[in-house]
Amino acid sequence: MQQNTIYKKIREAVEVIQQHSKIQPEIGLILGSGLGSIAELATEAVTIPYSQIPHFHNPSVEGHAGKMVIGKINQIPVVLLQGRFHLYEGHSMEDVVFPTRTICGLGIHSLVLTNAAGGINTRFRPGDVMLIEDHLNLMGDNPLRGPNLSQLGPRFPDLSEAYHRGCLAAFKKTAEELKINFHTGTYAGLLGPTYETPAEVRMLRTLGADAVGMSTVPESIAANHLGVQVAGVSCITNLAAGLSPHKLSHQEVMDTSAQTAEKMKNLILNTLPKLTQKGKTNA
Repeated sequence: MQQNTIYKKIREAVEVIQQHSKIQPEIGLILGSGLGSIAELATEAVTIPYSQIPHFHNPSVEGHAGKMVIGKINQIPVVLLQGRFHLYEGHSMEDVVFPTRTICGLGIHSLVLTNAAGGINTRFRPGDVMLIEDHLNLMGDNPLRGPNLSQLGPRFPDLSEAYHRGCLAAFKKTAEELKINFHTGTYAGLLGPTYETPAEVRMLRTLGADAVGMSTVPESIAANHLGVQVAGVSCITNLAAGLSPHKLSHQEVMDTSAQTAEKMKNLILNTLPKLTQKGKTNA
């Protein structure tokens, strides 16, 4: 019963979106804190407030506009989410990944997840870009918990390549071509909303995390369940607790995201054609 209800909700949302735009997106992008301006790259754009999409919520966090944009970037059909839902806002895991499942339901082959993250690796500095190679799910929950949604994917999906190697290679190549300094690493997803303590940061470093945030992991799991290849890009907005000389704040996250937005825009703009080629190859 739960399977049918969730699948029905996804189809309802997809149908409403398709009434607003006839563009069939190939790539989806979920834009993290302060990175919503990347949607300005889209041409032939149609903007749909989340309030007009069935079963979507309005984000409550600054830097998350709560709008879907469908259009073209570099002539590639795309769908962009300006803002996401977080577990710490009080949403269920099902609600957190509902937008991901919806844009996957529009027929995309690749999903680019962006986020603002705290740097744990001592080589990182605010404003750096980290391409996600892998993640640690430390949120205490999983979007696939409960009855399996057999219409969406298998009971036990493989996450050996939660971040698609081909997508990662495409972003690396673009960053090198544009001479954008970048890192690769593991992203730790925590529940939040508190920033981590210095002891927790030391623990995360011991576990192998290079950056930490409060999103992305559920979306990656949900998209992989659906067979969509995933890329992840973190904007390192601050050094994690114990590494920074001052107290952490969301304003710092917003300010650094804004300063890094142009670099992120160029990276994404020039990588999308490579993802399209990769998606067609793997189709």
